[in-house]
Amino acid sequence: MTRRRRILVGAVVGALILGVAFPIIANRMQGFGFNLPYDNHPYNGRFTFVRVKFEPTRWGRGPYEWGLDLKWNHDYPQGERNLMTILKHHTMIEPNMEKGNIYAFDDPELFSYPWAYLCEVGFWNPTESEIEGLKTYLLKGGFLVVDDFIMDWQWYNFEEQMSRVFPDHKLIQLDVSHPIFDSFFYIETLDFEHPTFPGYKPVYYGIFEDNDPSKRLMVIANYNHDIGDYWEWSGSGWVPIDISNEAFKLGVNYVIYGLTH
Repeated sequence: MTRRRRILVGAVVGALILGVAFPIIANRMQGFGFNLPYDNHPYNGRFTFVRVKFEPTRWGRGPYEWGLDLKWNHDYPQGERNLMTILKHHTMIEPNMEKGNIYAFDDPELFSYPWAYLCEVGFWNPTESEIEGLKTYLLKGGFLVVDDFIMDWQWYNFEEQMSRVFPDHKLIQLDVSHPIFDSFFYIETLDFEHPTFPGYKPVYYGIFEDNDPSKRLMVIANYNHDIGDYWEWSGSGWVPIDISNEAFKLGVNYVIYGLTH
């Protein structure tokens, strides 16, 4: 085990044991419903985890929103809190340590923040104004992490919606040689397991500026993966800590790459 890896393990365990974040169960039970209440803190120049909200697609007789499940809120707020703890311990970044901010793609406030996280895109059907907002955000230098979607039908929906944003851009599969996997931590392998569905093999896709893989990566999509789940449950004992550490490394790398490109 490398020194960096030992330090990361210690930070994850220490942060969670010392209660840096609120207890998982409490976060799961408080403040959820069809309209998730949240308070965005004002812009202060520090890195902020921005989560993108959307109205989930409907399936069957009603909204595909089961109890606490709004789709875009998966792993909120524990996932971002735990990742920000790791970011604070291992980089020179001083992130906002609260829950992070939540915006829709057509919210002008989004443009104050260079990095955003979007999950459950199998149920994502953005409005025309959200499509235009996302396109403008990315072309102005924003970076988007897409996470938590599996199976062909979810992929097809994501592909379809992104084709509305960039009709001429392709989703290009990434391998471990791409600079994003060495932007802070050196990622040796992308051979992960999905935390809930181990039969699915994660694959990473990117959308590049001008559709050119030699230029800036604007979007990274973790297909058949859910690194947010590893962030959220890292201190619960439900997922192996070594794999959680690899998910934290990916998260830190995504932040560093997004802020420096």
